[in-house]
Amino acid sequence: MITRRNILAGAVLVGAGAAGYLVWGRAGLQELAAAPVYAEEGVALRGTDPVGYFTEGRPVAGLPAHAYEWNGATWHFASAENRDAFAADPARYAPQYGGFCAWAVAEKGQLFSTQPENWAIVDGKLYLNYNDDIQAQWQKDVPGFIARGDERWPEVLKSEG
Repeated sequence: MITRRNILAGAVLVGAGAAGYLVWGRAGLQELAAAPVYAEEGVALRGTDPVGYFTEGRPVAGLPAHAYEWNGATWHFASAENRDAFAADPARYAPQYGGFCAWAVAEKGQLFSTQPENWAIVDGKLYLNYNDDIQAQWQKDVPGFIARGDERWPEVLKSEG
């Protein structure tokens, strides 16, 4: 079960060596990643390998044997190679908005869970959504939702902090 407490447990400051940065909206400020990560029982993305979206073009189940701790969550990967690629550059592979529903961040300014099957890569960035219906809504104006989501994300972080 996802609770606000579980979400907030994922909000930690990443050390300087972790290379976890968020670029916020139009201001272009780089801030040390302190965002909550969508995680159930501490496991990000329901155990789905975030690198798999980029390399396989689909959600791929990760394995606990290839786990990596980043930004307060345990991330699972299908292979040691995927884990190592993520560890070298988490900002390249980590989903936007901490893996929370991109539509909900943009439209509601809130954190909603996601399903691994509801995803898109846009301009090299991974976005996830709540379910098929929300994904269909999001696809009606992807650039607009991304712009609003990027604008709202710092505000969402403040309200969750």
